[in-house]
Amino acid sequence: MTVGIDKIGFATSQYALKLADLARERGVDPDKYSKGLLLDTLSISPITEDIVTLGASAAHMILSEQDLADIDMVLFATESGIDQSKAAGIFVHGLLNIQPFARTIEIKEACYGATAALHYAQLHVTARPTSKVLVIASDIAKYGIESSGEPTQGAGSIAMLITHNPRILAFNDDNVAQTRDVMDFWRPNYSTTPFVDGIYSTRQYLESLKTTWEEYQSRYNLTMGDFAAFTFHLPYPKLALKGLKKLLDKTVAPLDKERLTEAFMDSILYSQQVGNIYTGSLFLGLLSLLENNDKLKGGDRIGLFSYGSGAVAEIFSGTLVQGYKDMLNTDRKKQLEQRQLLSVSEYEQLFFEESKLDNTGSQIFKEYNKQMFALTAIHEHKRHYEKVEK
Repeated sequence: MTVGIDKIGFATSQYALKLADLARERGVDPDKYSKGLLLDTLSISPITEDIVTLGASAAHMILSEQDLADIDMVLFATESGIDQSKAAGIFVHGLLNIQPFARTIEIKEACYGATAALHYAQLHVTARPTSKVLVIASDIAKYGIESSGEPTQGAGSIAMLITHNPRILAFNDDNVAQTRDVMDFWRPNYSTTPFVDGIYSTRQYLESLKTTWEEYQSRYNLTMGDFAAFTFHLPYPKLALKGLKKLLDKTVAPLDKERLTEAFMDSILYSQQVGNIYTGSLFLGLLSLLENNDKLKGGDRIGLFSYGSGAVAEIFSGTLVQGYKDMLNTDRKKQLEQRQLLSVSEYEQLFFEESKLDNTGSQIFKEYNKQMFALTAIHEHKRHYEKVEK
């Protein structure tokens, strides 16, 4: 029995910031962002938009009434948690009206969490073939004004429906994971923004890729030539490009290098316009590849490299299903172009606005520009969400 991704959806904010504008405001050469990071635009979320609203929007786009009745597990992966106890997925479960007898939990391990969720979902569906599992990867990457990570911020969510006989990508049982106890990126409970050792984190990413790939090769006897494309976790696209080049060593045939490089460039198109979405970044790359590359076909093997600081890395693969294009969205680029562009001062005010609770722990929010779901209020420290656009 095959298990894999049957449907995939994506949601991001209606606001965006051009990195060329940020560069000019910060006194930085724009090439540092456009060429040094391979980034163009960042998605910027207001206070009424968070991991719950983004996750609900991504899932709502792909789920039918029958899916809502059949889903028996919701796995929500994030490193932008909104509550130290309650899983964000429970809010999504309620907003979407998923049938009540569904297990819902939250998974955390930096940007790796969604990969762990997929493996859990695969095991569940393998044991219960009629099951459907909703996996959501939702994050808002926020580092602070004039911080070193400011140009690698972003916001977005990927939703994937995992089933037997999937119509997009069937998982191959070839996962190889590696764990390292390192402090390359972390966010203590008392901090609203993360700490990062940038150079060290880059080295950990690349070393984890290299050593996990070597172990993967030794176990499965596969080479880069066996893959139609290889996708990567995308904290920023230039780092993933460095990773690809490490894998495309002198043993890889020139035609394979050309094919895999072309596919890689297709896989970063959306991230270049959205920025870093942490747990969803790898799968946004997969979505971009599938919706923009016209050379892939059913039966092709796609490699995936997942990395979460702290650190856990994993390499696995999937096989494209014949007719997978019918399950995708061909208007994604147009939708991204329709976002409202912000000035740098507007971005600073919107993105870094914080709740101002009264003495009862309450606040009402009134602006929900083009949001399908919104955080409408906090009442006595309890978050309230509503569907605000049909």
